[in-house]
Amino acid sequence: MAKRIDRTEFLDKVRFEFGAIREITRPQVLDICEKYNLDRPNWLLNDTARRIGRGVYELIEHSAGKATKSAKVTKPFPDLAPKTPVEPTVAVAMVAPSVLSHNAELSLVPEKATGYVPFGNFADVRSIIKSRKFYPAYITGLSGNGKTMMIEQVCAQEKRELVRVNITIETDEDDLIGGFRLVNGETVWQDGPVITAMNRGAVLLLDEVDLGSNKMMCLQPVLEGKSVYLKKTNRVVHPAAGFNVIATANTKGKGSDDGRFIGTNVMNEAFLERFSITMEQEYPSAKVESKILNNVLGASGIEASDFVDKMVTWADVIRKSFYEGALSEIISTRRLVHICEAYAIFGQNKVKAIELCLNRFDVDTKNAFMELYKKVDETVDPAPVAEQASAEATVEVAF
Repeated sequence: MAKRIDRTEFLDKVRFEFGAIREITRPQVLDICEKYNLDRPNWLLNDTARRIGRGVYELIEHSAGKATKSAKVTKPFPDLAPKTPVEPTVAVAMVAPSVLSHNAELSLVPEKATGYVPFGNFADVRSIIKSRKFYPAYITGLSGNGKTMMIEQVCAQEKRELVRVNITIETDEDDLIGGFRLVNGETVWQDGPVITAMNRGAVLLLDEVDLGSNKMMCLQPVLEGKSVYLKKTNRVVHPAAGFNVIATANTKGKGSDDGRFIGTNVMNEAFLERFSITMEQEYPSAKVESKILNNVLGASGIEASDFVDKMVTWADVIRKSFYEGALSEIISTRRLVHICEAYAIFGQNKVKAIELCLNRFDVDTKNAFMELYKKVDETVDPAPVAEQASAEATVEVAF
């Protein structure tokens, strides 16, 4: 049931939501009522003397006697306007709240990653971004196959600014579009990442978009390449030339039936339809994956092509078993990169590097993966390594 509040309380809500404004639109009034579960302020909406346009109302008191549209302003509401007297002949104008925008001099172009190897949809994504046309794309694929890195590196090579937003179930309009923030004791409006990207003509990356809720529907006009009306500041933001939206996800917006990607949601069909194309990103070929891993090790001054070849073969066996339904987990390219980094850090101990990077899986999966690696690389035996790790821990404690 809607709550009935007095005039002063309602005006406090207006000031909190929109700042020190002198006039308010009907949609803004209804937004406040819906947000705070309030009765409609009929004292405002039904007062013809306050109506200064279609759906626009004055937030001021009128002089005594019969009020008309030409009535002169004598006293503003104390909570909504400065106490400086207002001349009767001066038109009432909206007072815009302070706005914080991102520093225009700050470059949002990603850095080029040393040793990055393009693969998959890289060329197509590059064509889209290079065209500078508004052409929203949805990129789906299993985790750890380079979707996000691909977009970052395309932008880096094309010297295009990128604004990345990591989507969660909690992401809402304030997180995306912007909202009022308390800065140095002053309530100011701060543009969100979407508005920042639109203003700068940047590429907006909605990362893990399938983790979001229906609150993402606030992006409908953005995904159509249209302007966005910021009702809380009474501003209209037009997308600058070059602005585009790319989303990444582990699913196609239909949820995860097998439970592999917990937290992903069934997305609104109208939202998904606004993406012009959907790309499916696969893991790289064995040749490309070997090059990626050799580059990672090379950055540490290590040459271990034999180890790399065995890891790539091992990962391929696991992936085939996964696709056939024999395994419930998979080894991603990202996981192989982690193993290479661990190999470089922990004295080039192959098994230790692999074991440490497999600890994220349950015990049965980890043991199964280690057994598969032993079949690929018969020169290693996991057992002595585990004993060695235990011995090292004992020595450290004794010391």
